[in-house]
Amino acid sequence: MSSKRLRSDPESRVGGKRQLKHQELAELNPLLLEVKERVSEAWSRGLEYSHEKGLLVDIQPFTHCVISNFIQSQTLLEGLQNELLQLNFHEKSNDLYKFKQSDDLRKKKGYHISSLRKVLFEDFRTWLSDILGVKLESTVDLSCAKYEYTEHDQPQQIAKSLTPSWNTLIFFEVSPVSHHQVSEILSEEKCRLSVSGWFHGPSLARPPRYIESLSSRNPHIASDEEILYDWINPIYLDVSTQVRIQDEFEEKSEILLKNFFKNEKFELVCEALRSPEIKWKRRGPANKRCYDQAEEDGLPDILAKCMGLFCSEALFLLLSNFTGLKLHFLASSDNNDDEDEQEDELEESDGHEHACSSTEKGNKSDSTEDDQRKKGDNIGPNKVEMPGESPQNPSVPVCRGELRHWKNGYYTLIHDTNVENSEFALDLLLCCGCEGAAHFLRMLCQNVCCWLPTWRSVVW
Repeated sequence: MSSKRLRSDPESRVGGKRQLKHQELAELNPLLLEVKERVSEAWSRGLEYSHEKGLLVDIQPFTHCVISNFIQSQTLLEGLQNELLQLNFHEKSNDLYKFKQSDDLRKKKGYHISSLRKVLFEDFRTWLSDILGVKLESTVDLSCAKYEYTEHDQPQQIAKSLTPSWNTLIFFEVSPVSHHQVSEILSEEKCRLSVSGWFHGPSLARPPRYIESLSSRNPHIASDEEILYDWINPIYLDVSTQVRIQDEFEEKSEILLKNFFKNEKFELVCEALRSPEIKWKRRGPANKRCYDQAEEDGLPDILAKCMGLFCSEALFLLLSNFTGLKLHFLASSDNNDDEDEQEDELEESDGHEHACSSTEKGNKSDSTEDDQRKKGDNIGPNKVEMPGESPQNPSVPVCRGELRHWKNGYYTLIHDTNVENSEFALDLLLCCGCEGAAHFLRMLCQNVCCWLPTWRSVVW
């Protein structure tokens, strides 16, 4: 009777379903309790430990633990997979990764997700707290990530790789050295699901954040305008072209100048970039950048001259004409025009100022100089002010640059401690070696006001 009632009575079917679910509660691998003391000792002393049934504690490249067959019930895991695939996912993407992420799983009411959540938040959190010797908070962050086929770049230097496996859990302490990344999916027919999150404990004292020092910068190198005629496409030396460039730059704060070099010079540069004489060094750290930078000593002659062009006085003046920024003392600026207009208005509004003769002004000037001599002040040429030294005097524009080599897998990332990107700067990039495209010079204004021309030449 009872079996027939279960088949025909909806309420009984619900009761049967609840009974089935009760039999599918998530339970941890009993091995965790068997090796608890040994894992705790290995973790606290920084030792390696492994068990033949599928548990590993490794200390390279940083301490982590790998647990195979984490959940006992395979039926529950299959139901969990189906529930996870029904979730709504949001795309996450940047230079290093591209995947889809669910909302916080703490809010999901699916049976299998709830069962996993319960075993993680209760049984495993207690076990993990004993292993680490740290009281973990009851609040746990938990979400699901779905990785599908992508063409994103991968790191060039990998210390260790762990192959994702069904029902395998990995945990490690988040620290200043625990850099990690998920590899891309190379098959268009497959996707990978992973549930990840964070357990939280008391805050630990961390070492002070490392702030990179600024690279060296120097004022322009004295040169005449002939260097521009040797290198630059004549169209960009035309005054009317410079006016149009300045108008566009002032509106958009960036501009792209195609075929910036003369063709013969550009071909020589591209040929020299393939020279085996160039010594390249990898720039890091991996959480900020990865590309090759050329050592300036021993560069082929044409590349050394190209680097010199970007540091030349003539190019500083040309950039001033392109941008309207005062990057050279001969260049006019909007600020100077505004000051002249204010002075004219002041003189027109105050007739008493015109009553002062040039002789009186000269006497006042002489008197001021005499007073300064009495006080011991030096009278003579103004001190050359470097950026940031004196808010009253304009800074002398300086520049810095490097020769970079880019290829698949290289990148740069914006980060909180990027000192250089916090400066007022005019960023120049000369791109070479881009297949199917003409070379170009890109100028980008960082922040609002620019006094520091930077250049990263030559990108190829």
